[in-house]
Amino acid sequence: MRDLRQTLENLDKGMLPTLAEVWGVNVEKHPRPEQLIDALLDAMTQPENAARIWEKLTDVQRGAMQTVLSSANSAMPAPMFKRMFGEFRKMGAGRIEREQPHKKPQSAAEALYYYGLIAEEFVMSHGAPQPIIYVPTDLIPALPSHKTAYDNLEEAAETLADEHLRLEPVEPTEHVTPADTSLVDDMVTLLAYLRIYRPSLRKTAEEGSLHMGDEHVATLLQHFLVPDEGRLEFMIHLGLQGALIEVVDKRLMPLRNGVRRWLSLTRSQQVQALANAWRESVSYRDLWYVPGLYPENGWPYDPVLARTAVLEFMQDVVPLEHWWSLDDFITTLKEENPDFQRPGGDYNSWYIRNDEDEYLSGFESWDAVEGALVEFYLMGPMHWLGLTDKSDDAVRLTAYGRAFVLKSAWPNPPEQEEPIRVLPDGRMAASRKASRLDRFQLARFTTWQHPATLEGDPYIYRLDAESLKRADEQGITPAHIGAFVQRLSGGNPLPASIARLLELGVGDDARTVSVERALILRTTTPETLDFIYNTPALRRFMGARLGAMAAIVREGKWDALHDALVQNGLTVTLMN
Repeated sequence: MRDLRQTLENLDKGMLPTLAEVWGVNVEKHPRPEQLIDALLDAMTQPENAARIWEKLTDVQRGAMQTVLSSANSAMPAPMFKRMFGEFRKMGAGRIEREQPHKKPQSAAEALYYYGLIAEEFVMSHGAPQPIIYVPTDLIPALPSHKTAYDNLEEAAETLADEHLRLEPVEPTEHVTPADTSLVDDMVTLLAYLRIYRPSLRKTAEEGSLHMGDEHVATLLQHFLVPDEGRLEFMIHLGLQGALIEVVDKRLMPLRNGVRRWLSLTRSQQVQALANAWRESVSYRDLWYVPGLYPENGWPYDPVLARTAVLEFMQDVVPLEHWWSLDDFITTLKEENPDFQRPGGDYNSWYIRNDEDEYLSGFESWDAVEGALVEFYLMGPMHWLGLTDKSDDAVRLTAYGRAFVLKSAWPNPPEQEEPIRVLPDGRMAASRKASRLDRFQLARFTTWQHPATLEGDPYIYRLDAESLKRADEQGITPAHIGAFVQRLSGGNPLPASIARLLELGVGDDARTVSVERALILRTTTPETLDFIYNTPALRRFMGARLGAMAAIVREGKWDALHDALVQNGLTVTLMN
């Protein structure tokens, strides 16, 4: 922040005589502005003079000073300060002489401004200039701000937080919904679906949302434990942030290495990874998904800033192991940090409509926008992630939620894995306790049954001719399938129906062969071929892998692949 000299030099020169009058400086002895600034600097940093001005302040004016002084760096956003303590008019010499704002201030803020105790400047915050109110740094030691009911400002802030901010525990009224970790299970289903179908996007994140198309959405929701379209889109953003999903040519595809790593984690670790992805996601703009709000694109918005501010506020306010009132939390946030998602306190330049197609602007729309967003955090993403239990009017952090908010040690309870059951009729039944990596692999080459018909097993898969065709398209052979299913069955012989299906193949073409010409790419190491398939710019030209170091090049794609390989630093030799 600026010191007193810089502050005085930046003021309208017509204001200097007024400050001289307030602080008892003889203007006639200091006719030039620079002389008057030197005299004011000396007078305003004298403790006895500062004490005299302090005694002239009303209780409201002292409260305003204490509010600024107790803020970080003795500065706070100007819109927040002015909402609390009023506006102040900036005048030239002639108007000051007529209006006498130092003698007849229209607000507490105006009195402090014309006493020279506060000033306003613009600082860069989140890429844009934001106005702040501050107390000049070298004026602070001279002020008798200790003359309050507290020994110091830190003690005051701590006591106020303890006595006034911490919410009282409550009992939920009705419709209590405990948190669960079904998001993990539905994410496995989503990743398997993307691996098979690679659906194209009709909308991208830059257009305000991600949407795969109604037919894909409808199919996926049939197989989700929680069939919620908004939750599905949330999951796609988590996948993008958490290196589970990528977009290639407007198609959603799973990232092989990232998916395998995540599927190999314990359930609690998977929850933690998804929760951290939400905390850090820039693409998921929560405000765009609040029911009843319709933000328009074109103005800067930082979802991480808003999320972080609310989560940090929760650390100081909510009873960590008890239920607390949703309304009380929102009201307290509005009182203490209303600008949590608007660092500059700008409530007029964001274009947000409601269900009535009315634009919501001004601080009077805070409850409809900010309040609704906070409710969405707690009842939407945090509940989906298993971080909050919810009821109609209250919220409670789970053990995962407490660890997430406090950034403390993450719970990692033991898991009792259940095997996937292989049934004689060719079906496989998986519970939520089954290996999620195995279920992901199983879903790739089977037909998904819905609804599930076996009690306790929400996932039923059938091996049939159609699923074998789909497996073949992914380069999964009957031999691979047989070995995998036999492992699931504990090494026992395959059920007769499955063995017969794998032996005969599919349909009328099962006993025929075909010969085709193909261009084969060979590498000198398995790692080089892995690199090609893990690089989207190269993988799109490739067909099926033929082994650890060989693969088919898609028809007509050799020239484009050749250029892409060279651009990625690979040496290419064309064999005769």
